[in-house]
Amino acid sequence: MARVKNNMIMQGISGQINKQIVYKVYGDKTILTHFPNMSNVKFNEKQKAEQSLFAEAVYFAKSIINDPEKKEAFKATIEPGRNVFNAAISAFLKEHKK
Repeated sequence: MARVKNNMIMQGISGQINKQIVYKVYGDKTILTHFPNMSNVKFNEKQKAEQSLFAEAVYFAKSIINDPEKKEAFKATIEPGRNVFNAAISAFLKEHKK
């Protein structure tokens, strides 16, 4: 794992490059790691249920932000400065958690 310090070019960069390396930002530090290999991971039923619920939440949030009327109506219900997409996911998950 490499750490980047005081490098103007790499400062604040995040994401993956060609599924080989990943740049992560933790506070004021940028970390360079290998791309995770999830091919051998076997998820249990509870994890699969959570992933399915989250996928439904993303679908719900996308339906909100893609409809201007729904987006404005939802935006009126959240505090100023909050991201509508993230707030919609949060609201969906709070409503559908068991």
